Parts: sequence; structure tokens; C-alpha cells
Amino acid sequence: MKIDRETVKKIAHLARLEYDPDTEEAMMESMSEILDWVEKLREVDTEGVEPLMHMSYELNAMRKDGVGEHLNRKSALDLAPKHDQEFFRVPKVLTAKSEDKK
Repeated sequence: MKIDRETVKKIAHLARLEYDPDTEEAMMESMSEILDWVEKLREVDTEGVEPLMHMSYELNAMRKDGVGEHLNRKSALDLAPKHDQEFFRVPKVLTAKSEDKK
């Protein structure tokens, strides 16, 4: 199938693409090759072939979601190397902009 300049412009507009007008000829050729390839695919006999929903038959190995035993705040804080009554204590990793200039 031959693609003309107007078709390239229309596709570019619909896809919100910008392109260099100097490459328009190359784009016309590439699009024509793609459509020729699609036409070849239409020649393949797919009678009796079920459509695919996914490209793989692999399934996700999901575990059952359930409520289990969790650490309470006191137990979690007791396991931390540094903590106060409510929070974990960690080294400062962010600085204010005024400190960065020093």
C-alpha cells in the first residue's frame, strides 16, 4: 500500500507527532513497508486458531491474603538500635538549602 504526504501529515496530527519535513519521504516509505507487512499477515490461515488474551500461559503465583500476627509499636521500637518513646531515630540525610551553601 502506498502512503502519500497527506496521509503522513494526518497520522502525525492524530498521533500528536512532530517531524522534520526533510524526513517525510523516508517516513512514507517506512509506513508503506509496514502496511505491506500487515497485508502479508492477512494471508496467513488462522482458521480454528483461538485468539490470545495474553502472550504467555504463565500465571502469577499469588499467596492467600490473610491477617496474621504483626509487631506492635513497642516491640518494633525495642528491636531498633536507636529510638525514643514513639519514633525510630535515624541519621539525618537531608539538609536545608542554607546548610548546603556552608
